[in-house]
Amino acid sequence: MLWCRPESSDKLVGEFLGTGPVIRNKMIKNWGVIGGIAAAIAAGVYVLWGPITERKKRKRGMVPGLLNLGNTCFLNSLLQGLAACPSFIRWLEKFSGLPTIQSCKDNRLSTTLLQLLKALSSDEPGEEDVLDAGCLLDVLRLYRWHISSFEEQDAHELFHVLTSSLEEERDRQPKVTHLFDMQSLEASYHPPTCTQSPLHPIPSPWKFQHPFHGRLTSNMSCKRCELQSPVRYDSFESLSLSIPLPQWGRPISLDQCLQHFISSETIKEVECENCTKLQQGTTINGQVLESQRTTFVKQLKLGKLPQCLCIHLQRLTWSSEGTPIKRQEHVQFTEYLSMDRYKHNSSTLRTQRIKCAPKAIKAENSDDSTEKPTANGTGMLGFLICSIILLDQYLSFDHSVVPSSSTEYLFQLTAVLVHHGDMHSGHFVTYRRSPPSPRSSSPFSSQWLWVSDDSVRKASLHEVLSSNAYMLFYERVRRLSLALRSEE
Repeated sequence: MLWCRPESSDKLVGEFLGTGPVIRNKMIKNWGVIGGIAAAIAAGVYVLWGPITERKKRKRGMVPGLLNLGNTCFLNSLLQGLAACPSFIRWLEKFSGLPTIQSCKDNRLSTTLLQLLKALSSDEPGEEDVLDAGCLLDVLRLYRWHISSFEEQDAHELFHVLTSSLEEERDRQPKVTHLFDMQSLEASYHPPTCTQSPLHPIPSPWKFQHPFHGRLTSNMSCKRCELQSPVRYDSFESLSLSIPLPQWGRPISLDQCLQHFISSETIKEVECENCTKLQQGTTINGQVLESQRTTFVKQLKLGKLPQCLCIHLQRLTWSSEGTPIKRQEHVQFTEYLSMDRYKHNSSTLRTQRIKCAPKAIKAENSDDSTEKPTANGTGMLGFLICSIILLDQYLSFDHSVVPSSSTEYLFQLTAVLVHHGDMHSGHFVTYRRSPPSPRSSSPFSSQWLWVSDDSVRKASLHEVLSSNAYMLFYERVRRLSLALRSEE
């Protein structure tokens, strides 16, 4: 900046005052026009490009934030969590690339969701620091979901809205392979052979399930005749787990929630066909027994585990007055989750049952072939003692250690959704993994990020595991990828 000496400044003022009033007015008017033009240019630059000091490129390893359109933190947090699931993005790429999807203009959900998740899963530095996800709400309105951006919503409910809408988009596809879909036609072709073989059905690429799709198994057994009913299969997109009450001052863990989810349930007064057949013709007080009602035990297990596992922790409970209350307890969860013990017909569970089976007490004057447990409660007492021992061993186990190599159904944590607040108002944030480097052989990065709408910062694994999770996203991994991950 230039500074003038007092003598020169006095001289300039004298010359300005020595001029006539007409010249002085012209000079003032010219300077006013120049100042107005300069102010207009500065305002235009600020409006078009924003403050120059804030124009910084997004650093490598970070992800874009999402603009809050009112109360859309539930949408932003869920999109950040889904963007950390690479299997789901690959499925969207395959699904939206089908000729039947590309040719139909009504199928905009898969393409819109794919564009958003790919933008949120890119670690390349760029100018787009904040994205707008309002286009997804506009597409959901076409599927008859009217979600207001100014009302507080639930991220778990939105997750099921997205999965059900994607299934609706999939089911709208024609049931006959398109003539120009050469990939499907070539896959369905089987050359004729001389030997007799069963017919091969035409594959249905539009019917393949999304990676969050799994199946639950449930079966019932009679406690009197031990007859097992046929296994029933039910679909699920997420496991909604209730949080058990803490006992013995011990913290609550995710494995306890899963164990509580598959725990057996006793159902009384159920008609048993087998017991009725066995007692057919039997009379009591001169009356013939027509149907036998006994007590059944219902057992729930996981029949088919999905590639991407979504776990929802039910933090809603009700007070004695009937008012909703949010449970604030911390539920311990780990980076790696083994689901072998919750799988249907799990060998681990069968082994535990064999070890915990109480020895039968031989009755007097009875043969070895007719050995049965007595009904004086000794067998039940032994079962309870064995269960307490197993529970104590399980609670004392260090869950921070990576499961052994014998684990078949191993899942790795990819994102955590946290809700701050109460049942009436609050805010959703997301802990998610940073996109992996192109040079990395592992599909998962070890760097964690904390994302709250348009704010993004780095976070540690300890901070992630210490959060009060509301939704957890896991993805199934193989032992090879886990070994590569440990080497890094």
